[in-house]
Amino acid sequence: MSKLQNPVQMAVIGAAHGIKGELRVKTFTGDPLALADYGPLHTKDGRTFQILDIRPAGTVVVVRFKGINDRNAAEALAGTELFVDRSVLPDDGEEDEFYHADLVGLEVRDDTGAIGRVVAVHNFGGGDILDVTLAGRKGVLIPFTQAAVPHVSIADGFVQVDPLAAGLVDDEESEAPAGSGFDPKGRPRGPKDAGGNR
Repeated sequence: MSKLQNPVQMAVIGAAHGIKGELRVKTFTGDPLALADYGPLHTKDGRTFQILDIRPAGTVVVVRFKGINDRNAAEALAGTELFVDRSVLPDDGEEDEFYHADLVGLEVRDDTGAIGRVVAVHNFGGGDILDVTLAGRKGVLIPFTQAAVPHVSIADGFVQVDPLAAGLVDDEESEAPAGSGFDPKGRPRGPKDAGGNR
């Protein structure tokens, strides 16, 4: 298989499940079962995986892939990242919605210029958070709200942050703890997961 032109990560394979080759898989789709809707899944090294069966199991799904028939074969796949080409994903054109994969790697700017780079997007249940590496600091988490990140330009390769709303500077008048990132007026922007959902 040729390399994907514009890969978007859909899932990562976890531990083997049972003895018949089934695997626990963490998906990055809004509906975990939708992983089967995108056709064959691909690895960075060119392997292709076809889903034969998928069912929910708590926070993950249990998947049976074609050609993986025993526990040993399944265990060898732990940690494998699965991708599809961007061309198979829906493009609904809504403003203020972004795929997580689009945000990772973008430059982070404030009023003074470039201050860092987005290294990951997390969601621990309270909304999406940008994991940003700043010059001179190990890293910070910034809430992905309209107030904290007022401008996103995928085409130009950057996000604009408001240092106060993003919790990067202290606010003497704020009731929220300095650096907490709490923004009571912030409206969730909701980057889309790989499945196009918020």
